[in-house]
Amino acid sequence: MATRIGIAGITGRMGHLLAEEVRAAGADLVGGVNRAGAAKPPPADTTLLPNLATLAAACDVVIDFTNAATAQPTAAALAAAGTAWVLGSSGLSDADEAAVAEAARRIPVVYASNFSAGVNLLLALAERMGAALPADAYDAEIVEMHHRQKVDAPSGTAIGMGRAVAKGRGVALNDVMESGRHGHTGARKTGGIGFAALRGGQVVGEHTLIFAAATEHIALTHRAFDRRAFATGAVRAALWVAGRAPGLYSMMDVLGMR
Repeated sequence: MATRIGIAGITGRMGHLLAEEVRAAGADLVGGVNRAGAAKPPPADTTLLPNLATLAAACDVVIDFTNAATAQPTAAALAAAGTAWVLGSSGLSDADEAAVAEAARRIPVVYASNFSAGVNLLLALAERMGAALPADAYDAEIVEMHHRQKVDAPSGTAIGMGRAVAKGRGVALNDVMESGRHGHTGARKTGGIGFAALRGGQVVGEHTLIFAAATEHIALTHRAFDRRAFATGAVRAALWVAGRAPGLYSMMDVLGMR
């Protein structure tokens, strides 16, 4: 029996791509719920359900690329229905992430800052480089650029990179994160992980992680040219997570990298 997949925010730009990728993968596209403020109609030949609870009851997995504001109610609805969740929204607060973790005690959840295979390989490298390059000799800086409509900064992917470097160094990102420098900031703190966020045009997503030492610079860069890379990865995650035991998973698990 084909995996039954629903899409939260099916009328949005990502929702349309997800619908195409679900069908291309041979899964059963049950339908979706509207994305608040979406100007587009739902994809052709799809069912628009009245609410998330109805969608969850009809699906094995719900893919959710809506926004941070919906994370807590979605966590509650999917946990109550026992429906697996693939979550790609960025900008989640600590309270939002706590709600996701609580839901993962009852359902399987794949939560990732980015669903492209390339970014996740970069995250694995970032952790290894963070461990190998001493913080007192190699300054870590992350530069990201996105389209002008993006509402959160730094991006979820940039924060994911920072967390990977911090994990490699055995520290918590919140303790070493430096974002939005302005004015007379003083010298750079040893061991800090810096972030710069650029916004403009219609850039899908560009991320560069720099390790800067006195004698060399090392840079890892990923550029996304089409949002379909994220949709393809999210559907891969949905097919992987269906029927799994409750727990909080990442794309590293989906890709077999841990």
